[in-house]
Amino acid sequence: MGAIPTGMKRAIDRCFPFTTRSLLAKWSYELDRVNALEPKFQKLNDHELRKYSLSLRYRARSGEPLARLLPEAFALVREAGSRTLGMRHFDVQILGGIAIFNRSIVEMQTGEGKTLTATAPLYLRALAGKGALLATVNDYLAARDAELMGPIYQALGMKVGVIQTQQQTNDRRQAYECDVTYGTAKEFGFDFLRDRLLLRRIREGQTDLLGAMLREQKEKNEQPTQRQEPYFCLVDEADSILIDEASTPLIISALPTDEQKQEVEAYKWAADSIYEFIEDEDYTYDHEKREVELTREGRLKARRLPKPEAMERTGLYHIYEYVKRAIKVDREFHLDQQYIVRDGEIVIVDEFTGRLGEGRKWREGIHQAVEAKEGVEITVATGQAARVTVQDFFLRFEHLAGMTGTAAASSAELRRIYKCRVIPVPTNRPPRREQFPTRVFATERAKWNAIVSEIVELHQLGRPVLIGTRTIDKSEILSNLLTERRMEHSVLNANRIAEEAEIVADAGHWGKITVSTNMAGRGTDIKLPPEVLEIGGLDVICTELHESARIDRQLIGRCGRQGDPGSYRQYLSLEDEILEKAYGPKKADKIKAKAQEDPDKEHPEKIKMFYRAQKKVEKKSYRSRKTMLYYEKERKKMQRGMGQDPYLDTPN
Repeated sequence: MGAIPTGMKRAIDRCFPFTTRSLLAKWSYELDRVNALEPKFQKLNDHELRKYSLSLRYRARSGEPLARLLPEAFALVREAGSRTLGMRHFDVQILGGIAIFNRSIVEMQTGEGKTLTATAPLYLRALAGKGALLATVNDYLAARDAELMGPIYQALGMKVGVIQTQQQTNDRRQAYECDVTYGTAKEFGFDFLRDRLLLRRIREGQTDLLGAMLREQKEKNEQPTQRQEPYFCLVDEADSILIDEASTPLIISALPTDEQKQEVEAYKWAADSIYEFIEDEDYTYDHEKREVELTREGRLKARRLPKPEAMERTGLYHIYEYVKRAIKVDREFHLDQQYIVRDGEIVIVDEFTGRLGEGRKWREGIHQAVEAKEGVEITVATGQAARVTVQDFFLRFEHLAGMTGTAAASSAELRRIYKCRVIPVPTNRPPRREQFPTRVFATERAKWNAIVSEIVELHQLGRPVLIGTRTIDKSEILSNLLTERRMEHSVLNANRIAEEAEIVADAGHWGKITVSTNMAGRGTDIKLPPEVLEIGGLDVICTELHESARIDRQLIGRCGRQGDPGSYRQYLSLEDEILEKAYGPKKADKIKAKAQEDPDKEHPEKIKMFYRAQKKVEKKSYRSRKTMLYYEKERKKMQRGMGQDPYLDTPN
């Protein structure tokens, strides 16, 4: 199997299916060729290395297929990494890069160096002169990775750009003109929409009676920021962006109308009135579909309740909708779980990353209903000037690829929607991660007490502990319990973004205790000093199952990186939200009652019950994404049939 070491070959044969083994075997011959070129490039001085890179660029732009240039390009990047950063690409990283070049989403375990792996395929695609993008989950990671990997590209004569949220238009345009550009999926998508609106204005201006002088002004000051033909994008944390955020719409709002401004009073009235409505008497709640329906008595109550003068012209149907929306928000949207209040604004907390969804808003009046619930200024639900879903944006690229630590479970969805195969790449060193038995408790309070006891025991041994929680409020609960026990600790959640890098940098030190939402599971690296490695490495405590098993695996992956020792344990309680989200409160109560009959905290059937619930929730989410994809396709088809741009709100 070519240059792949015998041990790695055995791991591939044992762990991967036949198709994956065949592809890895095929690509291993490319790896052979890359390795064979290494001595040649080691003899070149820096000037000669750069000159060789420029010759590859000339060959690529003269029409030579990039696949033929792959061995030389990858060997060049490996040598540049070794010289500029002291980081030589491992064989498995080169193998991962080859898979990325061949439209794959590579699954690499956390700590295996995805950031360095990305440089080779990005460089190779950039040789074509059409721009290579790397999309990640937040501004911090985009800036960090661009700065960290920049010397590699610069040594090979390439320019690196980075897109940040607060950047001005000219700076964005310059960043996109670079050979390689780092940024977030959200910013790439919004820039695409802004360019779409700009191009429409320019097209409309071409028939303006002011003539050539006006067109010249537009050409000077109003130019699109992005390259107009989307060529290649490598998506970091691909499962999070391409699946979890796939249906998230990126929307540029139109100007509000007077009628929309009057809705503010209706949102306030509904938020104040919902406590008059009683479940099963005035309304019913479908836990499967998460929908509220008013009964006859509920509709009568909605009509009779006193209303502000501004609602005089509001129709009955809309009054019912305001009430149903307010009830739904009161039941499903909670402070420090789905959102926080910052500077008088509602900021969404991403369920899948634990980070703040800056600039994002819930649709269909939900965001305004949450604002009314919290008593902050209600933003007008404006119309849409332009919109695109995350999924639709990435489907526009001629070449697409991704990297993540957890994608195998979603391989069928990624293949069907994005035409990308999922390729698990073997680890550079065998993992040494130990799993402690999962424990189940009758109540959440008992679970927290057991968690604190384990933290105290591990702390006395000197082992650093990372405790993952689902939500901000749960991280605060645990923090308070640790404070009561006088246990010094750090808290990492969406309220402390600025200190994130510093907290994570210390999380692997002797006796360190870090309480975190799942944001610590994405794009961060916890380094362990030698004295910690000697006593067993980092211990990870998972306090609850997430709605996706991939998020749990991301958190677990913080320990046992690059062959380091580590351990983890999953804690569960019969009061955890996953059971109710899967089955609804009535069925969940029956399941809990039956489970409480058995006091065994580690009973296999009791544990399986939680994982079955998690799979049920995952299936619900998948069906929702599937439905969203169908309606997006139908909407675009209809707009194209009417001669409209499917991303804009009015005809071309």
